Amino acid sequence: MTELSTNSQIESPLLSLERDSGAQIGNWFSCALPDDFGDWLAEYRALRESVALIEKNYRAYLRFTGPDRVRYLNAILTNNVKDLAAGLGVPSLFLSPQGRIQAEIETYADPDALFCISYSMIREQLIPALDKFIIMDDVTLADESEHFGTLALEGPGAANLVAKLANVDLLATRDFSFNEISVAGIACKLIRRSPGGIAGAEFLVNKSDLAKLWTALLDAAKSADGRAAGYNALNALRLEQNIPWFGYDFGDKQIPHEAGLQDSHISYTKGCYTGQEIVERVRSRGQVNRVRTLFQISTNELPAAGTPLLADGKEAGHLTRAAFSPALNAPIAMGYVRREKSGIGSILECGTSLATVIAAPLATK
Repeated sequence: MTELSTNSQIESPLLSLERDSGAQIGNWFSCALPDDFGDWLAEYRALRESVALIEKNYRAYLRFTGPDRVRYLNAILTNNVKDLAAGLGVPSLFLSPQGRIQAEIETYADPDALFCISYSMIREQLIPALDKFIIMDDVTLADESEHFGTLALEGPGAANLVAKLANVDLLATRDFSFNEISVAGIACKLIRRSPGGIAGAEFLVNKSDLAKLWTALLDAAKSADGRAAGYNALNALRLEQNIPWFGYDFGDKQIPHEAGLQDSHISYTKGCYTGQEIVERVRSRGQVNRVRTLFQISTNELPAAGTPLLADGKEAGHLTRAAFSPALNAPIAMGYVRREKSGIGSILECGTSLATVIAAPLATK
């Protein structure tokens, strides 16, 4: 695959509705998505303390059918697709033969298909890259990205709200499991996700029902002292949780162990897949030369993505993403640094500021 295609901004089907609600629109994952709805700190507090509604229409949706679909995907993705029971999913990576990350892909098992979720910004490169592996396999790849959208409820109040809305006990289900449900008469697929260890839910729905579902979920969130949240708040929270974003914090310049994805996205018992030789070599060696790390910045100025990190005047890494952290009342940033400089308390030069390696995830004060 080539570099990420980020030249054109993809518009959300909820764009007009969000603007009418006072949203400021920005560019996130190469899509037009809300920066905020007027008060990003209040939105952050909802994510931390109650419940928030988030639009996640930056995704690509692919369906694989045919008798060889499981064998085919299991041979090109890093995690174990072969043993997925119907109703369960798993996050994986699609690697180059050199072990570099080409895509992050979640795979969900239906009785007669495998349903994959990735990113709209790489859809045009990803589909041909996957399709070229279908040689003698009886597999059909269908791009269903125009048919679906996703909304999410997150925060400590999300589980109670989902129980009321959909009669689903999130606390009794596992991550990446899904149920067919109905909310306000709208058919959805509800997927449990637990970013930061707190049970939340994503609602996969036909695009024609997105606006109606957004209104229903927003009314429900407000009734539980919640609100809609934009990506300024979500960006800060994900950094505090030390959760990397594909296209921002990892991509085709990283291998899984550098990005810290070796425990969440890889099966070491499933057998061969594209890029496995590199992954196993790194695993047997026991370390990589650079690692993804979280930093606190010494000044109030947010550093730009790509800002070099210097140790003793020599380049030792770079930053990938930054935000103001309400938990620390200071800017924080994610980035990569040489392993020997990655210990907690290590201090590096970052432009006119200093970047100190800190522990994550960060708790609120």
